[in-house]
Amino acid sequence: MILKTLLVTSFCVLVKCQESPGMTVEEKAVIRNQIVEMFDHAYGNYMKHAYPADELMPLSCKGRVRGQEPNRGDIDDSLGKFSLTLIDTLDTLVVLNKLDEFEDAVKKAVKDVRLDNDVVVSVFETNIRVLGGLLGGHIMADLLRQRGERMEWYRDELLNMAIELGHRLIPAFNTTSGLPYPKVNLRHGILKPLSRTGTESDTCTACAGTMILEFAALSRLSGQPVFEEHARKALDVLWERRQKGSDLVGTVINIHNGEWVRRDSGVGAGIDSYYEYLMKAYILLGDGVFLERFNVHYSAIMKYISQPPLLLNVHMHNPTVSVRSWMDSLLAFFPGLQVLRGDLKPAIETHEMLYQVTKQHKFLPEAFTTEFRVHWGQHLLRPEFAESTYYLYKATGDPYYLRVGQSIVEKLNTYARVPCGFAAVQDVRTGTHEDRMDSFFLAEMFKYLYLLFSDKSHVPIDIDDYIFTTEAHLLPVSLSTTKAPCPSNNTATVPVPPEEDLFSHSCPSTETLFPNNPTFAKTIREGYKYLTGVGQAFSPLPFREIELPLHDKGIEPVEFLKSMGISLSPLNDILSGDTNGHKDHKGVLRVKLVAEVSQTPEEEVVIPHVVQLISPPFLGRMVLTAGPAKFGVDLTKQEHGVKGSIVKASPYTACGPVDNAVEIKGRIALALRGDCMFAVKARWLQQAGAIGVIFIDHHEGSNSEETPLFQMVGDGDSTEDITLPLVFLFSREGALLTAALEEHHNVDVVLLPKERQLGQDKTQKPVSMNIKLRLMEHGEVEEGSPSLELIVEKEQEEEKLSGKQQDCTQTSEDDRTSTCSADSNTGPDQNP
Repeated sequence: MILKTLLVTSFCVLVKCQESPGMTVEEKAVIRNQIVEMFDHAYGNYMKHAYPADELMPLSCKGRVRGQEPNRGDIDDSLGKFSLTLIDTLDTLVVLNKLDEFEDAVKKAVKDVRLDNDVVVSVFETNIRVLGGLLGGHIMADLLRQRGERMEWYRDELLNMAIELGHRLIPAFNTTSGLPYPKVNLRHGILKPLSRTGTESDTCTACAGTMILEFAALSRLSGQPVFEEHARKALDVLWERRQKGSDLVGTVINIHNGEWVRRDSGVGAGIDSYYEYLMKAYILLGDGVFLERFNVHYSAIMKYISQPPLLLNVHMHNPTVSVRSWMDSLLAFFPGLQVLRGDLKPAIETHEMLYQVTKQHKFLPEAFTTEFRVHWGQHLLRPEFAESTYYLYKATGDPYYLRVGQSIVEKLNTYARVPCGFAAVQDVRTGTHEDRMDSFFLAEMFKYLYLLFSDKSHVPIDIDDYIFTTEAHLLPVSLSTTKAPCPSNNTATVPVPPEEDLFSHSCPSTETLFPNNPTFAKTIREGYKYLTGVGQAFSPLPFREIELPLHDKGIEPVEFLKSMGISLSPLNDILSGDTNGHKDHKGVLRVKLVAEVSQTPEEEVVIPHVVQLISPPFLGRMVLTAGPAKFGVDLTKQEHGVKGSIVKASPYTACGPVDNAVEIKGRIALALRGDCMFAVKARWLQQAGAIGVIFIDHHEGSNSEETPLFQMVGDGDSTEDITLPLVFLFSREGALLTAALEEHHNVDVVLLPKERQLGQDKTQKPVSMNIKLRLMEHGEVEEGSPSLELIVEKEQEEEKLSGKQQDCTQTSEDDRTSTCSADSNTGPDQNP
């Protein structure tokens, strides 16, 4: 078992990195130096403008201190007043060979950071960022001390801080199931009068299943088994609660009874690092039970979720059913995990799809559709795509991945760099920035990019001796041999069917699998090169035929095409009356048409709604643009909209029982986005008696002019129980509404589609549809197939000019119409 562990962690799947002619040593050095300069810009501005705050606000050039800035909901649960960015960056400083800065940072952490703050934090985020950061920092400091080069003063201070933090997180595991609470108060723990936590009932799968690396390392380094015991217990529960028929897990689970709350299953947000930690726990601890579980899950993922190059979300109990038509950016880590397993082909396919999306949108949007359009436009400088790029380069030695890394560097510098650091992108379509630079940008992004362009001589440690946590902190793979397992830390093996393949219990060598084939990755990528249409060269051919598959979707395709002015005749009828098939006729173009008429995909059609203030003194003159929801009452089917007085929910986030239900009953509630799903808020407010809900964005400064509207989605389960109308206002519009309420106290509004707002004439809704085209070679249509031939005859010049003048309508570029006649403005070289 130990031998297998060492084989995996030595990356025996990875080929030796020989210098490729695709990028010279000098080019790599230039990019590597550029990465170091970018890191200095980000870290230097944090230390100058933000430290000891948790994060840098790069647009404001100041630190983000929790409680002093507007609340961002659950995003702020990462902040614990413990200098988050400093702790998260410690081992990155070592990887980038900034040893003086590292020693200074450790001294600052020991001197300034306190972990007993009266603040509620995310157990998951605090574990991977702070506990992982302290452990990674301790391991680096201890290594440098042992070398005798520096850090002689260091006496395990970071490890002692990690032990303290571990004990502050342990109360979260005090549940009947063993699954941890999602939040804990660093000073007061759980379920105490001052804790302000302990009422939560649900947690995400990743939140409960991403503890084993940090907690096991803490137990092995401290000799205290309690941490590893709790982490193993949580993994046992998740494994036991998997859907036995599909071997998939859901996204959200009840921490008390172990019942699934959200049953959608994928490899992205909510589940991602659970799978990652099963594989990496085997690598770090040498415990085969984790590999067995991972292999069972992996088989299910490849059977139901992986549809190369896509990774879809399915229902865990009915995995042949996709539950949504979009993917989130967090799944970009998965190709890297597939590389660790040795399954390169699907890793290359999915990574190439992600790269094509970045070329289309500059960055990976927070979510994008299966047709590669933007679903949620945010880009938070997430590192997962860079992570997978690094793994694929190490596995293949293909210089293509160096070029991918180079594009990441260039886009960060071009589109995210600001004077005081790097700013998240609020929407990739507009390029607007958000006053946010998360700590993972320094902990992960620069680490993976630097290693991508580095050789062993450029890094002061042997990176192959370490495993990356999900936050890219470094834990030594020797932990399982140098630090024995703690007593009672034995995870029971649940018998599973042996569905094994080439990669189940081995780490295959690419030199054996793909001998003398440096183009292996390229041959796989080739089929996905123009997946999104970006970069495809246009090469017109003189004669092409066009076929559109003909499937009736509620409208006769032939009649529909006739309504567009296209006259069609059956191909067989034409050919039977003309043996030459019209090919001898002057000016005859032949086009085969088969049309599929379908509604435009739902994610493309976002019908703008409005919140219109109708009470004095507004009387309909204030109209706020709002986004619709995909659930609840469909306002497009309500002739007069929904009217009512507005009242703020208490608590404003509406993620639990409503305190002011008496005020809300019969009124339209205002609720702040964040802390929980829209559907959860809607259910609480509906239970309180609200007749409608207006959600207001918690991202300060967002507005409908700069940010495209989106449709609010449910929580993955059925939302048929939600029977009230819901709309969404961006922050700026929401501020106007709340200001009106504060000034006038009694404000009546109407919620309705924008096209039907009061005081505006109703307009006919345009019909939207798609016609899909496929180019065919001549003679490809089979006999008897439902094909039609369109005969387009060019009128002879003398026919155009003869006869009486006829009135016609001509449309100019600005969509205005003007009258014309057959003998005006029509030259001999113009084609109608």
